[in-house]
Amino acid sequence: MSLPAAPTTALDIRRANFPDVMDFYAPGLKRWQTSEWAPASPQRFLPVSVTGSACALSCDHCQSKVLEGMVSVKADEDLFALAKRLKSQGSEGLLVSGGSTRGGGVPLLPHLRHIPRIREELGMKVIVHSGVVSPELAAGLAKAGVDGVMLDIIGADETIRDVYHLDLKVSDFDRALALLSENGLSIIPHIVLGLHYGKFLGEHRALEIITKYPVSTIILVVLVPLVGTPMAHIPPPPVDDVTDFFRTARLAAPATTINLGCARPLGDAKKDLDQAAVDLGLNGIAYPADGAIEYARSRGLEPRLFEYCCSLTWTGDDDVSYQTVEVA
Repeated sequence: MSLPAAPTTALDIRRANFPDVMDFYAPGLKRWQTSEWAPASPQRFLPVSVTGSACALSCDHCQSKVLEGMVSVKADEDLFALAKRLKSQGSEGLLVSGGSTRGGGVPLLPHLRHIPRIREELGMKVIVHSGVVSPELAAGLAKAGVDGVMLDIIGADETIRDVYHLDLKVSDFDRALALLSENGLSIIPHIVLGLHYGKFLGEHRALEIITKYPVSTIILVVLVPLVGTPMAHIPPPPVDDVTDFFRTARLAAPATTINLGCARPLGDAKKDLDQAAVDLGLNGIAYPADGAIEYARSRGLEPRLFEYCCSLTWTGDDDVSYQTVEVA
């Protein structure tokens, strides 16, 4: 009797480890729709900043601009009061984030005491963007019962220094993953492709570090140079370099969910990247390009549509609802 052939392509490897579905995500981080999908409830999942628009780092790729689109915790309310207000407006989950301290972490500790009430009394999902965690923060996140922890993993000391302006090393990001893992947290590491001024530098090292730990989902995003930042006029990384990394990631983590996250270039590049994400065995795409949903179906993958962050549905909970796509 002959043995079944071993998977030979990234998509074969994905099919050997996952069902034939492709997940698409549209959280309420921005206004978005395509001819294929117009989310019904943009308020369902929202980002919250515990520092307003303030950040101590002023990273070259961001300059705090990402924080400007978040809901801020006001001076006269705490995180629970904000969550209750957002719940009344239709929100079912929060990404709790904020600007970084000089140590590379988000100052979440004063707000953690509210998270159990948000989850238990309001029935809301809560994931956090932690940055580099201390032992105290890792333990606090576990005690608070957060649904997941997001953080960027950087694999080059030069990028940490020149882009993030941090006095840290790659080993500090490795240690952060170890602390989160030791505390039994669900970890959703992100890799920003082309982060070093549009060039690949530490991405493969970051992937090596991540695959040492039992992470829940790996999120890949692509540098999008923002107006008003030192990277504004830098071209994003070449599409071929990015898609090669998609393949590398799937081969390195054959049984781990890998999603293409919110940030990536627009236009033809976005369409090419989204089709490559399908062909190279990724599991999900946030804010898909027009045509990507039907493309997934044409490749034998049943689309599922989530109005949540692509970091959240690792849980597999029955109460994380999705829509299916009607066949025309």
